[in-house]
Amino acid sequence: MKQFVSISTNLFPLWIIIFSFCAFLQPQYWANLTFLIIPLLSLVMFSMGLTLKLENFLKIFKNFKILCLGIFLQFMIMPILGFTLVKFFNIEQIIGIGIILVGCAPGGTASNVICYLARGDVALSISLTIVSTILAVFFMPLLFLFYTGSSIEIPVYQMMFSIFKIVVIPVFLGVVINSIKSIKLEKIKLCLPLIAVLAIVVIVTIIIGSNSEEILEQGPRIFFIVVLHNLLGIFIGFYFCRKMNYSKKISKTLAIEIGMQNSGLATALAIKYFGSLAGLAGAFFSIWHNISGPILAIFWKKRN
Repeated sequence: MKQFVSISTNLFPLWIIIFSFCAFLQPQYWANLTFLIIPLLSLVMFSMGLTLKLENFLKIFKNFKILCLGIFLQFMIMPILGFTLVKFFNIEQIIGIGIILVGCAPGGTASNVICYLARGDVALSISLTIVSTILAVFFMPLLFLFYTGSSIEIPVYQMMFSIFKIVVIPVFLGVVINSIKSIKLEKIKLCLPLIAVLAIVVIVTIIIGSNSEEILEQGPRIFFIVVLHNLLGIFIGFYFCRKMNYSKKISKTLAIEIGMQNSGLATALAIKYFGSLAGLAGAFFSIWHNISGPILAIFWKKRN
């Protein structure tokens, strides 16, 4: 069972590509399933919570200076990059909303796995993901409002509530359950990576199936911008940290955390408030960073 879960999880990028291609060719089976996206994302967050204990939160304060730097770079680099790319390539408003929303999102849970594969600081990566996710309740809608301007109606308080409901509550419940010694979760934890992978694959597949016609028309252009957004975030994050004389291990960790956004959350919010077309950038980001992440991890691992 353990080997099956490990192999299936390691093939994550392949599942994303296969199911996305199938959804593009047969969109009728996925187009009406957008209501599943938020529950599935909450399931991923709950799965993450089941791998953590209350003691993990105490580790946040051991590297407080580095943690603050990571959070600062997370909410500075990616929103600026998203806004700049939208303006530079003159992207239409509704699609640009999705790109900027991805930029304003917190670090994604997949970054923790990539950090482990790249031999980064996993404890720091987890702490950054947790803190950026909690702070995103406040920063994400405010940054989004700042970069999109007053010409677009931003449901700030509703977005804050959605992030709290989709992310904070499921993670908190998972942590609480995992902290109760009388509850045995060993067998369940064995399947958690596969559950998370399946949920993310279904989310991306639904987005692709719901927007197959738009993807055919807009796909190459959006995908190119998403690739730039991801790679520039990782490169700038790593270069900035190295210039500040942080070790390669710390620099890799922060770069991965900065470049790998919680695109599932951005996609869910884009669809909820602005329509399915706005969710395209998040869907493409989910596809791409789950391909670039493992490749980058292998590259850094060999460099070691």
